[in-house]
Amino acid sequence: MIKIGILGYGNLGRGVECAIRHNLDMELAAVFTRRDPETLNLLTPGVKVYPADEAVIKKNEIDVMIICGGSATDLPVQTPSLAKEFNVVDSFDTHARIPEHFDAVDSAAKEGGKVAVISAGWDPGMFSLNRLYAFYRAAKPIHFGAKE
Repeated sequence: MIKIGILGYGNLGRGVECAIRHNLDMELAAVFTRRDPETLNLLTPGVKVYPADEAVIKKNEIDVMIICGGSATDLPVQTPSLAKEFNVVDSFDTHARIPEHFDAVDSAAKEGGKVAVISAGWDPGMFSLNRLYAFYRAAKPIHFGAKE
């Protein structure tokens, strides 16, 4: 089982929790929030909610931390900070600042010997794949009935 931690329990964090529930090889290990942990009602029974600043204490109990903060102010701080201690995934989508974010997260992950995936999600994640497929198809047209 892949033990998942979620940092941030807004719409994105709740969506991640729902996705985890549909994957048999994953389990939600903990949720971390800046809100009062007592105020959150998770969908997954038995999972504990902790203050965000206690995340590092659980580093040996979590395989991947999915960071569900905002790109403007949260992720530029949270992802590099946590990438030293956890394998991380974020959805950073401030396009102009992706190279800068990559450098900060890459450096932290290398320092901690961890894996970090940034900008995963709908945009730029899925849209980037879409553009890649479109570019490939434009560069190499489809000829029906012929092998590519």
